[in-house]
Amino acid sequence: MASSTESKAGTSSGKSSSMKDRLAKLRELDMRMNEARKLNHAEVVAEDERKKRPANFEAKRKRVEWEYSQEEKKKECVAKGEDFDRVKLLDVGADEAEKWERKKKKKNPDTGFSDYEQATYRQYQRLTKQIRTDTDQYNREKEKLGDDFYASSNTLGLHQRKDSEEAVDRMVEDLEKQIDKRSKYSRRRTFDEEADIDYINERNMKFNKKLERFYGQYTTEIKHNLERGTAV
Repeated sequence: MASSTESKAGTSSGKSSSMKDRLAKLRELDMRMNEARKLNHAEVVAEDERKKRPANFEAKRKRVEWEYSQEEKKKECVAKGEDFDRVKLLDVGADEAEKWERKKKKKNPDTGFSDYEQATYRQYQRLTKQIRTDTDQYNREKEKLGDDFYASSNTLGLHQRKDSEEAVDRMVEDLEKQIDKRSKYSRRRTFDEEADIDYINERNMKFNKKLERFYGQYTTEIKHNLERGTAV
């Protein structure tokens, strides 16, 4: 009787231990499924955010990070009393310098005004190259706006952001520079309707203007005499 009772107790304890192991495995599987579900949801949200970004977002981000690192190095050089340009050139290899020089020579210089489309494009390139992203301000705006930071079809952009005084001052300064530059351009001379017509076509008009410019001071009296009919 004692041996049978011990065997039954051993069998029941073995069943309970196996049941506990199965329950522990089930809990572990459930935790893994929940973790996989969270990771999947986070990846879906991140992918949706990447799709909403502009096509050149990564290139701009890398450029901003590079500019930020350059600014930090410049501050370190100023603190140490070193020349930043000289320190920067020490890290540039000869092959990279040659490649950069060739690329610089291939750039098409500004040939002046060709049409309004090219002028607008050049101005856009000039203005965008002057933009310097403030990483701290960027992060503050991102924390402040939350989900509204990235524009969507419902974004108005009228009250969410407010331009700083420094940005407004930069815009005014740039506009003043543009006005000053335009004032130095050569303008088309206005046509004088009351001037005497002494030409038969546009080519003859330009030729007469050249003659007047070089010999006008010598032929003014003769011209007036011919017009009055008193020339000998």
